[in-house]
Amino acid sequence: MFATGTLARRIERAEAGLVAEGTRAAARRVPPDQIVLRELNGGIAAYVEPGAPFNKVAGLGFDGVPAADTLDALERAFEERQSPLQVEVSTMADPELFRTLTTRGYQLVGFENVLGLALGQNPPDVNASPENSGIVVTRASADESPAWMETVLTGFLTPDVFDGPPSHESFARETLGRVFGDTLAAPGFERFLARRNGTIAGGASFRIQDGVAQLSGAATLPEHRRQGVQTALLRHRLREAAARGCDIAVVTTQPGSKSQENVQKAGFSLLYARAVLIRQ
Repeated sequence: MFATGTLARRIERAEAGLVAEGTRAAARRVPPDQIVLRELNGGIAAYVEPGAPFNKVAGLGFDGVPAADTLDALERAFEERQSPLQVEVSTMADPELFRTLTTRGYQLVGFENVLGLALGQNPPDVNASPENSGIVVTRASADESPAWMETVLTGFLTPDVFDGPPSHESFARETLGRVFGDTLAAPGFERFLARRNGTIAGGASFRIQDGVAQLSGAATLPEHRRQGVQTALLRHRLREAAARGCDIAVVTTQPGSKSQENVQKAGFSLLYARAVLIRQ
């Protein structure tokens, strides 16, 4: 699969939509004057609370570069909240955006990879049985929401060791717990649980926007790893996405991570990277 500018724009718009939806969900519990949610040049700028993963700017670089006074106002808003301002920019975006940000003092702190799989007229064999026939994936019911949240939290906070660069960010369990709790109330996020021989082994989520299926929130409990749980969760969500008319599924991973290895084995292609720039 090959990433054109048009495809990258669509994926980045979906990413901006995910950030906006997560921030609106958090607004149900956070004081209104604490929230930042601003559209700018086709992207979104968001702030929820200290240390939250949705504190960022996403989707910029495909509809011009924000004016200096717009960036001034946004930077002031983050300074007032004593928060660094993180901007994630696709390598397919307008290079002028990179020049603008670096001259304003933003520093490159890392990258993340965006991988995609076509789900059009010739979808992959998403109906194949998982490697372990004892794995069953189902949609998480409302009653199973606490179990889903505990599963993905534990999985996220006990990451696999891999031969790649360290992550540029880390999150406290309490903060991640609030974020996952927020998404339970957000209409666009859908959650799934994988059971291995009847025992909960992993969880995942996805979201659909403009034919793009965003696969996210995938985590396996440490004692169930290397047993095909991630493969089962991936195939189930791909099957759901294809049935709903999506033409592409996307995954964002840390470079060189086990997650990237897993999805590439499933047929995903590396489309582009996002540079992560921060202004302290």
